[in-house]
Amino acid sequence: VLMSLVLREWPPHLPIVGALAVADVAAANGGEITIKWPNDVLLDDRKLAGVLGESRPQEGWAVLGIGVNVAVRVRDLPPELHDRAASLGLEPAAIEPTLTALLRALEQRVAQPTDEILGELRARDALRGRRVRWAEGEGVACGIDDDGRLLVQDAAGGPIALAAGEVHLLPAE
Repeated sequence: VLMSLVLREWPPHLPIVGALAVADVAAANGGEITIKWPNDVLLDDRKLAGVLGESRPQEGWAVLGIGVNVAVRVRDLPPELHDRAASLGLEPAAIEPTLTALLRALEQRVAQPTDEILGELRARDALRGRRVRWAEGEGVACGIDDDGRLLVQDAAGGPIALAAGEVHLLPAE
């Protein structure tokens, strides 16, 4: 399922809201559902969905893009993705009901207070306690702060708050 929604009013941390809505729908199918900050939904530590948000407050809109592997067979993907990708493994007939469930979950999540959203993100945090790398360095992810930023303990000992950008998991030592 690939979808983009245009919103005229949107909550803070829109991509996180979208990721939690995907997690809500995916959880009904079993497996461990976590969120890799800031915008990937994982099923058993493999990527199930990606969520992107872009806003133009001065123009009065935001777009939320979501892609979920609903009826994809992982074995049909390129071999290099077999150990990194996940799918709900549903039949094509389940795509429309899954989309309906996702829209309902989004509607509920958009109305949720920010502190609840961040609390639920913390509960599904795929990175906490794991070694990560980003453009400027590497360290150990140690949680999500009250502004939705990823906290990382770097080699210098200080927590760094990452507001945006790509973060990669490093192999365990």
